[in-house]
Amino acid sequence: MSKVLITETALRDSHQSLAATRMTTEEMLPILAEMDQVGYHAMEVWGGATFDSCLRFLGEDPWHRLRVIRENVKNTKLQMLFRGQNILGYRHYADDVVEYFVQKSIANGIDIIRIFDALNDARNLETAIRATIREGGHVQAAISYTTSPFHSNEKFAQYAKQLEEMGANSICIKDMAGLLKPYDAYELVRALKETVRVPIELHTHYTSGLASMTVLKAVEAGVDIVDTAISPLAMGTSQPPTEPIVATLQGTGYDTGLDLRQLDKVCTYFSAIREKYLAEGLIDPKVLSVNVNALMYQVPGGMLSNLISQLKLAGKSDKLQEVLEEVPRVRADAGYPPLVTPTSQIVGTQAVNNVLFNENGRYSRVTKEFRGVVRGEYGRTPAEIDPEFRRMIIGDLPPIDHRPADDIPAELETLRQKVAPWSEQEEDVLTLALFEQVAIKFFEERKKKKYAIDGNSDENLGIHSV
Repeated sequence: MSKVLITETALRDSHQSLAATRMTTEEMLPILAEMDQVGYHAMEVWGGATFDSCLRFLGEDPWHRLRVIRENVKNTKLQMLFRGQNILGYRHYADDVVEYFVQKSIANGIDIIRIFDALNDARNLETAIRATIREGGHVQAAISYTTSPFHSNEKFAQYAKQLEEMGANSICIKDMAGLLKPYDAYELVRALKETVRVPIELHTHYTSGLASMTVLKAVEAGVDIVDTAISPLAMGTSQPPTEPIVATLQGTGYDTGLDLRQLDKVCTYFSAIREKYLAEGLIDPKVLSVNVNALMYQVPGGMLSNLISQLKLAGKSDKLQEVLEEVPRVRADAGYPPLVTPTSQIVGTQAVNNVLFNENGRYSRVTKEFRGVVRGEYGRTPAEIDPEFRRMIIGDLPPIDHRPADDIPAELETLRQKVAPWSEQEEDVLTLALFEQVAIKFFEERKKKKYAIDGNSDENLGIHSV
């Protein structure tokens, strides 16, 4: 038995899961000092969808957010989620962009980078892992957890060993859809502990109602770190709640050492945030309920809301059940990819197409992204794709069996030239690289605000702004 460490997800995954990543930096700021006193192993504060959401919906610079959090969190490690060669975007980027993004993330305050690939293709993690090691960061390599006739604890353990040999300082079981059942978690953690020497962390979601039980069995199996969310932002499609896990382990050999009274201060603050989000409709009550169908269809919470939205727009909401049943079939055809960004959206959209546009049979209308998965543009799928099915989807295009990023020439210098008219900080080139149109809009707004402030102050001083 050994002390279990806690990573708090309130500032990233929990509001991403429950409130579409809409928490502002201003809402985070007042509670940062109190969170820093809790004694968490780490706070997950950046990455995932936060970067996109800051720019697209909140009018915030994500780099500024990271710097503000770092200035106010002195004692606790800061962690981010990083999609391997996809960084925080939805396509593969050139190695020089990946390397520079890692460098700037660590320079601006990140300590631990959790790096994963949607297909569990280790080749897509190579560059990010190397760059994190070079910059002195902690590499946490993640296994995208899923179940299928192809996946097994033995294969997950082999993958973990490969990641450890590549330089991972710790391994995360990333259970994005809440599929990991308690006794399965026990066996998986045991298999990993017998195979690798680095610490094991468990990240799971409450979607199917299993998460707290799953955490407890993982703890009994020897997991070192668990991800939890402060209770007002926990459960539903978020993580299991921090305080009950801490209370459960108190006085045992797994005692986290965290103080429930200090956690209560954090809880009280986020209770008000939760009420505000509920009143504003940012938290839909639907995401707070248990959805055991996740175990059958393997559809994560974000993917489910996306499917509902697509069907609603098409005026076909009554087809949801058919789409949910089609998702596992599409996934099997595509080589059993785990359903996590971006594969969840790709498989989900193709399932919608197969149901809505099936006048000439399934796959009458194939998306460019699904064609890319089948061809190998995103990497190697866990299971081999049937050659006849591949031919049907990609036609005469040659399959890609090498690391996809090998086909992408260096991008950074071109991007630097492109961002020049708006650039105010070195990091702007990376913002442009990830979300070009959204970034340009953000840069233009930033310029206007700056001009308005400078212009007004100059007028007051009786000088003309140049």
